[in-house]
Amino acid sequence: MSSKVVGWLVKALLLILGVVFGLDLLAHFIAEFAWFKNLGYLSVFQTQLAVRIGLWIIALASTGGYLVGNLVLARRWRYHQPVDIDKTEPGVLNLTQLLLALVGLSLLLASLLTHIGQVIIHFWYPPTEIATSSSQILQQFTFSATANVLKHWLQMPWQLLLVAGFTAFLLWHPGFVLGAIALCLSLGLGLVASNHWTTILAFIHATPFKNTDPLFGHDIGFYVFVLPLWELLRFWLMGVTLTGFVSAALIYLLAGDSVSQGRFPGFTLPQKRHLYGLGGALALTLAWGFWLDRYSLLYSTQGILYGAGYTDVTVDLPTKTLLCFGAATIAVVFFGRAVFPRPARRPVKLSWILSFYVGIAVVAGLILPRGVQALVVQPNELAREESYIEKSIQLTRAAFDLDNIETKTFQPKADLTPAKLKANDSTLRNIRLWDTRPLLEANRQLQRIRLYYEFPSADVDRYTLKTSQPADSTGEGSTQSSTEKRQVLVAARELDYGNVPPEAQTWINQRLIYTHGYGFTLSPVNTAETSGLPTYFVKDIGAGNNEGTLQTATSDIAASIPINLPRIYFGELSNTYVMTRTKVQELDYPSGNDNRYNTYDGTGGVAIGSWWRRGLFSLYLRDWQMLFTQNFTPQTEVLYRRQIKERVEELAPFLRFDSNPYLVTANVDVEAFNRTNKPAVPGTLFWVIDAYTVSNHYPYSDPGQENFNYIRNSVKVVIDAYNGSVTFYSVDLNDPILKTWRGIFPQMFQPLAAMPPSLRSHTRYPTDLFRAQSQSLLTYHMTDPQVFYNREDQWRVPNEIYGEKSQLVQPYYLTMKLPEADTEEFILLYPFTPVRRNNLIAWLAARSDGENYGKRLLYQFPKRELIFGPEQIEALINQDPVISQRISLWNRQGSRVIQGNLLIIPIEDSLLYVEPLYLEAEENSVPILARVIVVYENKIVMAKTLDQGLAGIFQTGDQETEAIVRPVDTEELAPPPS
Repeated sequence: MSSKVVGWLVKALLLILGVVFGLDLLAHFIAEFAWFKNLGYLSVFQTQLAVRIGLWIIALASTGGYLVGNLVLARRWRYHQPVDIDKTEPGVLNLTQLLLALVGLSLLLASLLTHIGQVIIHFWYPPTEIATSSSQILQQFTFSATANVLKHWLQMPWQLLLVAGFTAFLLWHPGFVLGAIALCLSLGLGLVASNHWTTILAFIHATPFKNTDPLFGHDIGFYVFVLPLWELLRFWLMGVTLTGFVSAALIYLLAGDSVSQGRFPGFTLPQKRHLYGLGGALALTLAWGFWLDRYSLLYSTQGILYGAGYTDVTVDLPTKTLLCFGAATIAVVFFGRAVFPRPARRPVKLSWILSFYVGIAVVAGLILPRGVQALVVQPNELAREESYIEKSIQLTRAAFDLDNIETKTFQPKADLTPAKLKANDSTLRNIRLWDTRPLLEANRQLQRIRLYYEFPSADVDRYTLKTSQPADSTGEGSTQSSTEKRQVLVAARELDYGNVPPEAQTWINQRLIYTHGYGFTLSPVNTAETSGLPTYFVKDIGAGNNEGTLQTATSDIAASIPINLPRIYFGELSNTYVMTRTKVQELDYPSGNDNRYNTYDGTGGVAIGSWWRRGLFSLYLRDWQMLFTQNFTPQTEVLYRRQIKERVEELAPFLRFDSNPYLVTANVDVEAFNRTNKPAVPGTLFWVIDAYTVSNHYPYSDPGQENFNYIRNSVKVVIDAYNGSVTFYSVDLNDPILKTWRGIFPQMFQPLAAMPPSLRSHTRYPTDLFRAQSQSLLTYHMTDPQVFYNREDQWRVPNEIYGEKSQLVQPYYLTMKLPEADTEEFILLYPFTPVRRNNLIAWLAARSDGENYGKRLLYQFPKRELIFGPEQIEALINQDPVISQRISLWNRQGSRVIQGNLLIIPIEDSLLYVEPLYLEAEENSVPILARVIVVYENKIVMAKTLDQGLAGIFQTGDQETEAIVRPVDTEELAPPPS
């Protein structure tokens, strides 16, 4: 085959690849454009696209221009022929020295490319946990990063083989390899830059925090909005300057057949000027890096506190400043040599300057700080660090919003009476006896109806229910209506296509027929049927005259809980795309031995009826059967990104979303959510997701176990489960990060007052935020530096027995009346115990209702009294001979007892402990609520119901109950004297 034919084939192949890539890119843009437009957020997409393309072009052009221009100059000034020169002349390298230089430079380049490649992969395949770009610290290429890369190579020998192969290929064909590196690095750094579009926009619209850091005096906004951009520029500069310097040096060292000649004749004057210029740029980048490293001291973990301590301020800060000015001086020297190549009569050797600089860096950067920490700080640590501890406490509490927690003293009393119980009847009627896990197991056995339905989660909420009572004492005649607030568990019945029988998993079934879930269950948290199974207020899918509706327990429930249009097209399990309004009807719900079918008429779809749209979306979705199916009509639409977290993360990647979305059923004017021109179908099911603004650039703030050190619940998101519309509501208008994003996307966020009241009544204090604040509070409730230093009052989250295993207690919602409140309200509660002790020391409450939303109260218990903690209550239960014997009898072969979540219920000035027991078979289990254990003061009771348990404790002498009542021996549980 002639070379001309080969050339034509190569050109044809490149043309085909270019057309395919262009069509794929066009399909992606059109699909994204249509999706954002359909949701009414086209301006968000246009802003994001413009910034990302602009950043990509800038990064690609600047990186490619610098590296390619550098390679062109190096190839122009290199040796083109072997040079015969005296081996004794200065700058001449023998074969050993030449090979060491070549291998060293190749390994340095390989480690740099490995480091940048890891960062590029991180952005190409981002983690599932989405946070703001300002919370993503870009890992810089430093000495420690190089050491980590080398360590990684040594741990994986196959990578060493790759590095060896890379080095050999680089030395064999440097021109091709370095050109390919320049191209790949340009594309990769362009990807990194474009993925930081949020960093650029946040920098441009930065909002001051009006609070300064105590070390440098900068506004906190500088660290949250400005510093991330500087870190991005530093990352880019280090990549291009180091690659440029190493590439030029390798080209010069390998030119003129130096390896085969066994020596390098030395650098010519143009080569020296070129390398001096590149070295100056690299040194200037290092100088700027050391300047930015000064700010990293505010996140130091050296010593006993988080943030800059004594050694950081007195040693590391001056050292980094010195190294910064030293590197800048070296850069000036390099630039001077590049501009004025004729040296003085007796010039100072650059090797001496660099050696002196490296020596200062080692002594001042590594040895001196450790010496000062060991010899100066540790012998007088509290005196040296006290003022810095105070700063860390102050800023950590501010970053996690702990300063606004109101602290009170709770003095438990043994004065709970039947009269007080009656006065707190609403609290008792809402004690959660059903945990989410056994309820979901029961749902899966009793309420799935078909295998392809699934209940992914159950969420605690409260609903106001109508109650009808007789108007007179006889129970006859007219009735009077009232309302009561009940705490319930809501679980969505979603469609899980993975559970469809394999024989039925066809393209038509997956894309056209199995499109949505149907309905939900709603169960009171405190009651069970006589069989022990859950009580359902809403269940099943109706039949007969009410076919297609959900069944309700009473007419009052039907009047209180909206159940019309219960189709779920957008949910937690909706991770596939589907086509609607086709010639094939969608499975709506099963009805006896038959199925009922429906056609979607909501606003969540994107039109694909025309041939060109069908072609582009088949390319975008990688679904070629869309091209050949005969089932599409001109009205056909595709619904994609139906998984609700993926949906909101795509719209607002600068927010972090709660891990637990929850379903709400409410009558709402859906046109309030409709941002399109299509008429919205009035549905009743909505998902609510709490969203957070986070950062890990807050000075002195200790992140603890989190990957952020600043958090606010600034946004609540509502997703229509039928139409797919997404609405963002601003909650914390004082949050500077939210102010910044509201300035960038002013039409994206609605005021919280615009949320329909029927939905707003279901907003709650989010568990992820509460858990993060509680973890921080375990240590940072200590505001006295000396107490903090001694860890005198360190707290922990207690453990409980669930099933047969020990686990950490999780925050739980209660409907209860706070000691200073007049009425019951929806509270999120978390108990704490001291470290290495099990007695209760405090509990944190977050309020969710009305004007009290977001208020938090910390109730601290007396330290000299025994207040039972969860572990002590579990010990009382499991060591009681009668109760443990009964549990052992139930735990015979074929069944087992599950100890549920232990709840601590504050009632006025007393504490009541309640733990449910569930009984289930080991196979095909349907958990039942078998018993309820109640502990109060010196009694422990196990009964069939909570009412019986309370009666067993508070009954008078002539009453009888079926409860097991046991005295409590507290001597072994008493805390040691403080």
